[in-house]
Amino acid sequence: MTRLFRRWVARAVLSVSIVAASVGASYGQDKVVRVGFQKYGKLVLLKSKGSLEQKLKSVGYSVAWTEFPSGPPLLEALNVGAIDFGNTGEAPPIFAQAAGAPIQYVAYEPPAPKGEAILVPKDSPIKSVADLRAKKVALNKGSNVHYLLVKALEKAGVKYSEIEPVFLAPADARAAFERGAVDAWVIWDPFQAAAEAATSARTIADGTGIVANYQFYFASKKFLQTDPKIVELVLAQLSEVDDWAKGDIHAVAEQLAPSIGLSVPVVEVALKRQAYGIKPVTDAVVADQQQVADTFFALGLIPKQIKISDVAWRPGT
Repeated sequence: MTRLFRRWVARAVLSVSIVAASVGASYGQDKVVRVGFQKYGKLVLLKSKGSLEQKLKSVGYSVAWTEFPSGPPLLEALNVGAIDFGNTGEAPPIFAQAAGAPIQYVAYEPPAPKGEAILVPKDSPIKSVADLRAKKVALNKGSNVHYLLVKALEKAGVKYSEIEPVFLAPADARAAFERGAVDAWVIWDPFQAAAEAATSARTIADGTGIVANYQFYFASKKFLQTDPKIVELVLAQLSEVDDWAKGDIHAVAEQLAPSIGLSVPVVEVALKRQAYGIKPVTDAVVADQQQVADTFFALGLIPKQIKISDVAWRPGT
């Protein structure tokens, strides 16, 4: 079994202590929705709006928010029962399901292929993905950009085994990228937009024509079975925020910029590459996600074949 998968499982143990401090207060309460979010995205907007709190209060619930640096630790927290709801990109749920996490896909956002990319320094001799052979490539392991890298290499005729992946979280990857410790960096927005603005990094490939770059929303199986109407309420509130966001990108950028420490123009660039619409999971989306799972299994990145349809929820079921 690959070291990547072993590390994914091992990190779940660490996640228990990490999330316990921040969400421990919500344990023992019967009417709390524990939401995991990342620094950027629709859940951040929902949190800042405060509308979810109002809606939940009217039905006897409260909400506890916990921030995560990326998708894999968020789903690890869901796996160990520390959160009930959250969102990530395409790849983290594949590793989570393969590790036995009780996740359920409950909604998705349409493809945003330009919202992730393979970057190289502005003066790099690397001109194309084919030039990555024997090069060091930084990425967040198990994240959506992991799949982008795999498929981009495949399209360019380069084996995954022919590059040297360097697994780093976004902040560490940017530092390594800027000091020349890696040759390329596979990253998503808004980190992507920030690197382009600050370093004039060049894009040698984004997801266009290679991967969809979906965003997915998840609930734990237990929470979904217990409170499906609350999940639907959260999704309805997300849809309202989404409608507002796509209609006034500048206002959204102004609201997000201070919390993520980026300038308004940089956040606007990222928002314009984002997709809008919170939609129920469809058979076509399940089929696309199954391709991700099958690709990772073929590469030996997960230990067994999985069926996405087993964990895809439809409202009203």
